[in-house]
Amino acid sequence: MSRDPIDRAGLAPRYWERKRLDEMTRAEWEALCDGCGKCCLNKLEDADTGEVVLTRVACRLFDDTTCRCGQYEIRHQFVPECIVLTPETIPDHLYWLPATCAYRLLYEGRPLYDWHPLISGDPTSVHEAGVSVRDRTVPEFAVDEDDWEDHVIEEPR
Repeated sequence: MSRDPIDRAGLAPRYWERKRLDEMTRAEWEALCDGCGKCCLNKLEDADTGEVVLTRVACRLFDDTTCRCGQYEIRHQFVPECIVLTPETIPDHLYWLPATCAYRLLYEGRPLYDWHPLISGDPTSVHEAGVSVRDRTVPEFAVDEDDWEDHVIEEPR
């Protein structure tokens, strides 16, 4: 098992089953991230249907090997439009959150998947389950925005 980049130490077992999202501490909230990297992919939205699809074109700060933001704490200095997901903002972002996202699942009253690091105890389980986008992306600076539609992918589940 590799070192978990998210500090999950000291959290109550299965706290997400007993607490509402708006009752969680910052550490509990951050620990919900499974490390899949899908939220860092650029998305395309159909203007007529509102359907959102993922592209394999990742944010310029995304590290394709770790599936993490390379500058998470100061990302807004480089990517001002990067969102800050909170219990209050989830309804505004639900339409594009990946179907496997823990924040979305819990908001919708659904359980976490067995591969989620909070359940498996292993931060690599999301990659081993084939859910993450590790080693599947191209950086946004390498693809002209007009060509993003050539990089649409099925959402890894």
